[in-house]
Amino acid sequence: MTTYLLIFSGALVLAIGATPVARWLAPRVGVMDQPEARKIHLRPVPRMGGVAIYLTVIAAAVILGRTYNFVQFGSILVGATGVSFMGLIDDRWGLRPLVKLLGQTLAGLLLYASGVYVGVFRHPVLNLVVTVLWVGYITNAVNFLDNMDGLAGGVAAIAALFFALMCSFSGQYLVGSLSVAVLGACLGFLFYNLNPANIFMGDSGALFLGFTLAAVGIKLRFPDNVDFVTWMVPVLVLGLPIFDTTLVIISRLKRRLNPATTPGKDHISHRLVAAGMTKREAVLSLYVVAFLLGLVAIFVTQASFVEGYVVGGAVALVGVYALWRVERPPFFNSSCSNVSRDE
Repeated sequence: MTTYLLIFSGALVLAIGATPVARWLAPRVGVMDQPEARKIHLRPVPRMGGVAIYLTVIAAAVILGRTYNFVQFGSILVGATGVSFMGLIDDRWGLRPLVKLLGQTLAGLLLYASGVYVGVFRHPVLNLVVTVLWVGYITNAVNFLDNMDGLAGGVAAIAALFFALMCSFSGQYLVGSLSVAVLGACLGFLFYNLNPANIFMGDSGALFLGFTLAAVGIKLRFPDNVDFVTWMVPVLVLGLPIFDTTLVIISRLKRRLNPATTPGKDHISHRLVAAGMTKREAVLSLYVVAFLLGLVAIFVTQASFVEGYVVGGAVALVGVYALWRVERPPFFNSSCSNVSRDE
């Protein structure tokens, strides 16, 4: 616990100090999010907060952490660095979605090769496929969620908090250190990113957070329960970004749009605003949802087979109903098809 507190404090302080530096540097290297008629913000905003998050997490985990599996930690570090660097290139010059997806696939394969993989299935090929799909989906889901001030950073912090709690129960130092570092970095960044934000994390931060949380979710183990139940735990903890991305994909396919290349105000946060909430209220409401899903996940870690699947099934049914409901007024109307800032 002392180590975790040290890592958290170090990451928090580093992020609070590094984010203004990134904000100062962004206009000098041209990494700015310019206002447009179809975007939410009305003034240029620096888009290099992700660099501060990345450097903070890596520095805190490496310098202050004590016990690692060198190969597995190295694979997570290299993969996270790769996707974050691609995000920075995209923030500055633009990058084709297919190129980013290829990079994420290679990062997922690197995790598998190092022993960080989904182990639910008996056949290695199935574990490989699910690992790569999980990494790609969560990495992009967190990036998709970066569509309103403070949303992606806050939800990532909540997910990291629950992952850290679960790690403390089972003594998993690698994922515990990474989770606590992510928590501290996100909270430090949120000092500058809550509405009205004066810096965005950009793809460099969102992709990094998504990949890191995906890797932590894979690496988590629960020796007091069986994998046939506990596979739901990371899915529940990251349930909000999973729901948001699923919603966007289904909604855009219904409208015959390309989900990857057609940004719009059709995320769950935008729909809550369309229904009458302020942006702050929408973000805080989604924080509550993410926190409740984390509590459910903690219950599932100790649940029996029947309890786990009853609870998991209930959450899934609520999610399906929510997908249906938010496709209708007052949550969805013609304004939801307009382009937003952060995809």
